[in-house]
Amino acid sequence: MRILFVCSENRLRSPTAAAVFSEYEGVEAISADTNAGCEQPVSGDLIEWADAVLVMERPHRDKIARRFRDLLKDKKLAVLEIPDRFEYMDPLLVKLLEARVPRYVRIQARHAGTLLHALDDGDA
Repeated sequence: MRILFVCSENRLRSPTAAAVFSEYEGVEAISADTNAGCEQPVSGDLIEWADAVLVMERPHRDKIARRFRDLLKDKKLAVLEIPDRFEYMDPLLVKLLEARVPRYVRIQARHAGTLLHALDDGDA
């Protein structure tokens, strides 16, 4: 499973998500941003690479959906609803990510080794 995590500046939330989920078996995770001029902007190549695109807030989803509509046809695009108020690797942020990400993608649990199932009707 390849997951692209996206936030506004790719400094706190999405890099945390990528770091956390890169530790999960069978998951490749990277992060990007939606703001112009940032270090790792969302691109068509990143969208094509990903099986799922998980964004932190609705404006991120809207921006990506408008810009990459054709590339998203067979992709999961979901909003995690995580506000921009956390520092990198904040324990509460990690807990929120670990609770919300499995709603949208099938991944092996990092600790328990049990399969977490995706919701069929998540935000798209």
